[in-house]
Amino acid sequence: MPRFDPVRVRGGLAGRLVRHRRRALAVGLAVTATALVAAGPRGSDGARGHPRAQPPAHAAPMSGEQPVRTRRAVGAVTAPVRIADAATVRLLRPGDRVDVIAAEETVSGGDARVVARGARVTKVPEPLEGASDGGALIVLSVPRATAVRLAGASATARLAVTLW
Repeated sequence: MPRFDPVRVRGGLAGRLVRHRRRALAVGLAVTATALVAAGPRGSDGARGHPRAQPPAHAAPMSGEQPVRTRRAVGAVTAPVRIADAATVRLLRPGDRVDVIAAEETVSGGDARVVARGARVTKVPEPLEGASDGGALIVLSVPRATAVRLAGASATARLAVTLW
């Protein structure tokens, strides 16, 4: 049997991830955020925003305990978002409704897409002293799926808001 040179595969998954770092980072952030949401709190005291698991209200109380009422899980979560234009953020007040737009800069031009529609502004924190012009932070109340999209978009694009 004749000898053959070893077969070498170029690139592969690792090579593609290196070439598309921003996309890989966005996918990684989205997967991590989804895993964290799915895992939920594990401790007995729970976490902020996550009510503790309680027995149903119709369950019989155990020796001397008062019946506990259950609370329906809230569909919205709070998501901190960094908006590229700090001057736009100064126009916002808690209770405002906004659309969040992700603008990606590519070689062939810009691409913009709406990431969140009708998100409610819950807080507009004061900017830190000495902070560079890296935009400004706002806190939005959005559904969990939208929070994941916001986290992924903020890794690869500049975010802007339009006020309703």
